[in-house]
This record gives sequence, C-alpha cells and structure tokens, in this order.
Amino acid sequence: MADLFDFIVIGAGPAGCALAACLADSPEQPRVALVETGPRRAGLLSDLPLGLAALVRMRGRLNYGYRTVPQAQLDGRAGYQPRGRGVGGSSLINAMVCIRGQPEDYDGWAAAGCAGWGWSDVLPYFERLKLPVSDLRLPSPTAADFIEAAADLGFVRNPDFNGPKQEGVGFYRVFQRDGRRCNAGEAYLGSGVERANLTMVTGVQARKILFEGKRAVGVDLGRRALRARREIIVCGGVFGSPQLLMLSGIGDGAHLGALGIPVLHHLPAVGRNLQDHLDYTVNVATAAPGLIGIGPSLLVDAVREFGAWRKEGRGFLTTNVSEAGGFVRSAPEVERPDLQFHFCIAIVDRHGKRLHRRPGYALHVCVLRPKSRGSVTLRDADPASPPLIDPNYLSHPDDLALTIRGARLVYRILDQQPLRRHGGQSLYPPRDLSDEGLAEIIRQRADTIYHPVGTCRMGSDAGSVVDPTLKVRGISGLRVADASIMPALISGNTEAPSAMIGEKAADLILDRMFAL
Repeated sequence: MADLFDFIVIGAGPAGCALAACLADSPEQPRVALVETGPRRAGLLSDLPLGLAALVRMRGRLNYGYRTVPQAQLDGRAGYQPRGRGVGGSSLINAMVCIRGQPEDYDGWAAAGCAGWGWSDVLPYFERLKLPVSDLRLPSPTAADFIEAAADLGFVRNPDFNGPKQEGVGFYRVFQRDGRRCNAGEAYLGSGVERANLTMVTGVQARKILFEGKRAVGVDLGRRALRARREIIVCGGVFGSPQLLMLSGIGDGAHLGALGIPVLHHLPAVGRNLQDHLDYTVNVATAAPGLIGIGPSLLVDAVREFGAWRKEGRGFLTTNVSEAGGFVRSAPEVERPDLQFHFCIAIVDRHGKRLHRRPGYALHVCVLRPKSRGSVTLRDADPASPPLIDPNYLSHPDDLALTIRGARLVYRILDQQPLRRHGGQSLYPPRDLSDEGLAEIIRQRADTIYHPVGTCRMGSDAGSVVDPTLKVRGISGLRVADASIMPALISGNTEAPSAMIGEKAADLILDRMFAL
C-alpha cells in the first residue's frame, strides 16, 4: 500500500512541480507521488544566480547536456541542448527570465483547435503562478547602454515585457527572491518538510509506464514500481516526455518495432513537431563597465563578494548574465514582434564552453515563431540512453531569411553611439554583411537559446498526441503536461508558460475551472 497513490507525476520541472503542488493542495487531499531522475536539492551553485555560467555549459549532476544529431543546415554541426536535472528541472540552470509570451500565441492555439487555451483562458493561471519575480538587483551600465542604443534606432523602451504590450527593449525581470535564484521546486514545493500527502521519489528514472489493457496504472522504476488509482501525468519535458511514451509502447509503430519495443498504441505524432528558438550571437570583447571576464580576477571578485551575497543577496553575483533584451518587429509592416534579443554581460562563446578571460558582452537574436520542425526519437530501447534530438534547424527557408534580418539589426545596434563608444573587438565577424555573408556565419555559429517545445502536440485532430484536456489519445488514465504539449512555440522564454501548463493541468484533472 505504501506505493499506491491517487496521482503519479513523472518529472519535476516547472510544470511537474506546479502540478504536483496544486494536486496535493486541493481540498480532496489526494495522495500524490512526484518522480524525478535528478536530486531533491540543487545546491549552492544553482542558488547563486551567476552560477548558471557554469551550470549551462557542463553536463553533470544538474544538467543532462544533450547533443543533437548533426544539423544539415548548420554545416553538419551537432548542437547542444542543456536541460535541467533535479527538482526544479531547467529552472535550476536557466537565466531565470520571466516571459509569458504574446496573447496572439495562445489565441492561435485556441483557433487551431485547443479550446480553453486562448489568452483569456491562460492569463488567470499566469497571474497565480507561485514563482517570485523581481527586478535585477545590480543591472550593468553596459546593459543599459544596449537599451539606449536600441532606442536610438527607434525601438521603444519597455519596462515590463509582461505588461500591456510585449514590444520594446528593456531589462528582463527574473525569477529571484532576495537576490537568489528561486527555482520551481523551491517556489512550489518549499525547502522544508514535505506535505503529508505528497511523496517525492528522487534519484530514480521512470523506465516505462505500466498498463492494464490500454489504461495506465503505474510506473516502473526498476527495483520499484508505483501504482496509481486515478491518473499518471507525464511531465518529463520536451525530450523526456516523448521518450517515456515511446519506451512504454506509445508512438510510431514502425519506429518502436524496429527497436524491439512492443507497440501498445500506434500514435505517430509522438516526438514530432519539435520547435526551438535558434540563436545567433555576436560577441564583443571590451572592458566596458559592469562586464564579466572568465578569469582569475572573476574568482577573486566572487570570493570577495560572496559574503555580501549570502547575507544580504546583493552584489554582482546576483546577475542572471542575460540582463536585458527586447521583442521587436523585423520590419515596420510586421504586425507583432517576430524577433527577440538577449543582451549578456559576458562573452557567450559556444554556450560558455569556450572561456574568455577578457570581459565583453554578447548580443543574441532569435526568430520567435520559427517554421522549421524537427523530431525526437529513440536511440535504442534502453531508458538510460539519451534520445535522438533533431531540431532540423533552418529547414524552412523563411527562418534563415528572418535570422539574417535579425543579425542585420544586431550589427546596427552595435554601431550606435551608446555601445560604439566602448570600442572593443568583435569575435568571429562575418565575411561581410551581405545576405550571403550573414547566412555563412549563421550556419557556422548559430545554436539554441534553450526553448524547445512541441513533441507531444496538443490538438483536437486525430493526429495530435494529447487533446485539449491533455489526455493521451487512445489511452486511459494518462496525460502529458509540460512544454511538449505546445502546438506552437510561444514568443519568448518558456519557464513561465511551462509552470502555467502545470497549474492549468491540475484544474483539468480535478475537473474544475479557475475561480475568478
């Protein structure tokens, strides 16, 4: 009986943490199990906002550090896909940027057949998120110069990208409390005694879902199995959720059969529809104020300021590195922002894997609503094997054309006086600023800005993986609730939308509507 629960939530990212907490806190007080492969506590490096500079770049205890298959349109390069591992998921290692997206994103979901997911439907869930949001404590003056430079080109200033309009440039607001990262696990599950009706099972991987006929009844954890009276909800993220479904026999029958996995339910859409924000970055080495170089001086400064950060949550250790940015239209005739900037107060070269002692900054640009679609498939039948990730970047020609327009805007911003006055050396400059020159450097250097979604697509059509109530088609007692259910990528960073999905999933499961 100890391993029998009402609900089993598999995966403790922002969606899973929000969902498990909301279910456990409901008046019915159901017994809930939350299963997570990674650790229960992230540790000091994750709590320290600047710690992301180390966590994102290295595969390890808190980061799966996936690689993609070689990308045909990126000169055959294999890309990097960091994903958080532990209670909190990718909120343990990300830049903590709070973005909801554009209302049109969600209205587009509803118009495409996802009833109940329009902007007016999801806004109440965004407003009740337990993730604390704050302004940066010590924003860099050079990040302010970026905002000034973009404004000089005619882009409007925006103090709150989650306010009445997303368009404009400004400082990002971040998921922090008192100068410390507040990950989704801490925000929703706390750091103290667990709820009596919520059991956290960490450090073990879900190997497959167990069924009686086509009803999900449990989860195989290897030496242990958990059983569910009511439902199992998969929250493993854009890579983990389709992987677990396929390992459990739900997916494309031919693919599963070729790997020797018995087919429970032929659902070819599992793992398809992968979308991501492909990012092009321009790095500039310069000793402008408030910038960071990765060298001995940074270590000395960090040691000197650590005490102030730990006691009072202040100082440069509170930076999220990606301090400023913006959402802009690539041309005046475009109806809404289609490009996003991230301005980082350090050189970001190959996700920080290539270190530079010199201080500098990085200006990133990505296409907000790419048309390229990729996939996630199984490498083999071993649950411990990483999946095969193919974002299929730039497979749609419109994505390259728009990235070129974005890159052109980046170089124009860098040429404005507020940034030009700092001088500096541009690393990896393009051969020239023609379309051909920019296309060449984009293919050589572009990679993810860490917002993959869509591999368990929600929809009302028979080809979708889950319906608008997040139930897996053709299966009873099983739902998916995380960024993988997004039919289309939202316009911005994905932590807040993922938590929103978890919150809304709880109401769908408990068959209640949000009380306004």
